[in-house]
Amino acid sequence: MSSPELDVVEFLLTTHVYNDDRERDADDLPPRYRRAFWSDDGIERPLAATESTAREATEIADPWSAVSGLMFTDHDEFSGSLSLTEPDMAREWFTERADGERIDENPTLAAVLEEGDYEAAREANRPVRADRVWIDSLLAEYFDEDDEEDDEMLDLVDVRAPEEVEMTLDDLVLTADQENEIVKIMKAIEHREYLATIGLREIGKLLYVGPPGTGKTTTARALAHELDLPFVEVKLSMVTSQYLGETAKNVEKTFEVAKRLSPCILFIDEFDFVAKTRNSDEHAALKRAVNTLLKSIDEISLINDEVLLIGATNHPDQLDAAAWRRFDEIVNFPKPDSLMRADILRIVTRNMDIEEFDPEALAADTEGLTGSDLRLVLREAVLDALTEERTTLTQDDLEAAVRDFEERDSLKDLDMIEGDHDALVAGGDISADGGSDGHDHGADDHAHDH
Repeated sequence: MSSPELDVVEFLLTTHVYNDDRERDADDLPPRYRRAFWSDDGIERPLAATESTAREATEIADPWSAVSGLMFTDHDEFSGSLSLTEPDMAREWFTERADGERIDENPTLAAVLEEGDYEAAREANRPVRADRVWIDSLLAEYFDEDDEEDDEMLDLVDVRAPEEVEMTLDDLVLTADQENEIVKIMKAIEHREYLATIGLREIGKLLYVGPPGTGKTTTARALAHELDLPFVEVKLSMVTSQYLGETAKNVEKTFEVAKRLSPCILFIDEFDFVAKTRNSDEHAALKRAVNTLLKSIDEISLINDEVLLIGATNHPDQLDAAAWRRFDEIVNFPKPDSLMRADILRIVTRNMDIEEFDPEALAADTEGLTGSDLRLVLREAVLDALTEERTTLTQDDLEAAVRDFEERDSLKDLDMIEGDHDALVAGGDISADGGSDGHDHGADDHAHDH
């Protein structure tokens, strides 16, 4: 059950209990409340329950109007503060109307209400370290927004809060080996202290290998969402080519960012760039950057630094021994087989209305397509139907979209278009924002996601 007055009373009760109970900390507050009370110094007591903070925490436009008719609430028009005149009456009113699920989503209240399970609520509540506001505060502390070099560095690193990751592990179709490696790394994170005690410190460096579009980036991000960890993503080609004179420094800063945000996941994409640089006559600054990268990988640790390192490459054949030995686990991301493609299609279409949908038949017709390809096929089928003012699709729509996709994809084998030697290769860089051919779908690597 939810209503404006119930939401505002929960907010007022939460601030009241939190201010009185010194055993409660910021991880006991639901994330929506933490955002409302966050300041440059974090969350400090006493929490000020005002119309403004209530509005931000509950998304109710006029919080006072929602509770003004209750006997146990008060409002100061001058300061805008909201308060409970009879906290015990408010608690009784709330427990009569709130279900157990609502209470168990609020550790502060679960700790004091008989209906609540504090330990379960605390475990299920996203920790402060996963909040966007917390991540931004650490970045602001480390980087000077007025410093041009720092500003350039932030352009090279993509830092995401877990709440900003749309894909979850439940949205993915994974192989048994992939699932096994994810379980193992989750256990390693859970038992870091034990691993340190027995001296097993060389753990927590994974290398994802496989063709573009097979889910390497998506799986790493989903893992961040599952573990409530900040996700720090860097593409080696950007860090080591944008500013030649600062390449080694940029690499060092990337690892420093990860350590500052720890516990977190540091995802290094395009790892084959290491081998390309080491085996070529590239600029000396690039080679220094690569050596710095390899040294930084050696020095960072899941056990000591609480940083899970994941590298990814589309070209494992280009890696040399120096690159391979930096990782303790290699996770293969092959193109999905027919069963996996059928599973992907089922989940991707779960919110679609499709007449006579046969995912197995469609999977049989999409040999060689990745999860990313399948999403593109479905997107085109939906858009084609919308041009006919239809929101209900048919199996024929999907099969036609597959044929169209394969026809477009085959164009990438053409060297030139109509003999124009300056023309773009079909399926290559077709737009300023980096569009690509049918199989290489860019940085997002949305592969066996569904």
